[in-house]
Amino acid sequence: MAVEITSKIVGYRIKQQEQAAPVPELQDENPLTVRIPSRPEGTLEAVSEKISYVGAEGRKKVYLLVSFMPVEGVIGGKRVVIERPVEFFFPSGQLSSEHQWITATMRSLSLAARGGYVTQAGADLRKVAWDKGLVRCGMNRWNKPMFHDSEVAAIAWSIQQILYRRGFLDRDGNQVPVEQLVERYAHRMTHGHAWQPGAEEEANDAPVETGAVEPIGGDKATPGKKPEGSAPATVGNCPECRGELIMMDGCPTCYAGCGWSKCG
Repeated sequence: MAVEITSKIVGYRIKQQEQAAPVPELQDENPLTVRIPSRPEGTLEAVSEKISYVGAEGRKKVYLLVSFMPVEGVIGGKRVVIERPVEFFFPSGQLSSEHQWITATMRSLSLAARGGYVTQAGADLRKVAWDKGLVRCGMNRWNKPMFHDSEVAAIAWSIQQILYRRGFLDRDGNQVPVEQLVERYAHRMTHGHAWQPGAEEEANDAPVETGAVEPIGGDKATPGKKPEGSAPATVGNCPECRGELIMMDGCPTCYAGCGWSKCG
């Protein structure tokens, strides 16, 4: 815009360009530990799982629901988004007196998930033991039966596997680093489907073939007895389904699926 000068010029100076106000840096906020006050309104993506296990009282099955939602955070001054579990639910219609503890546990896990410490809570549940013998639930990475110290531990392991398949935990129930969670959520948004365990991970977990090694001192393995640290020793075959029998509370019990027990 032109300006008319009506007086004598006695001096001049160059106008300095105004400096823009500095943009404040974002404070880091780990999206893994951001507290979620309550379950948000609206629809959440969820996974429904049928969990089946066999213990001293025979075969049991329950259905669980795990809900997920995107959570924002700041890493290295940059806004990021990951997916976190926020709700664990025990659907109605299967509630009985023996299932009350499952409902209570799911409520506690939901609080832990929204508080940002569900990984630790799940690991603690895996340590719960009881006096009714081992509980068979699921298969390990080498397609062998998994044995747990209690029903609580078996269900906790099953929940860890749900979170593993969703990409939130690794196969052993450990927390996946937040940087990988950011990449996996971005992959989901780009490709329209959740991250899945890849062939490279499966290859890394494959067992290594080794030759047979004779025990030191020439001792032979006792028939029917498995090496220490492996699955429980078998003591025969089930008369109902011909599966293997193991000792539970001093009683031969089938862990192949039918839940038969010599003690009734």
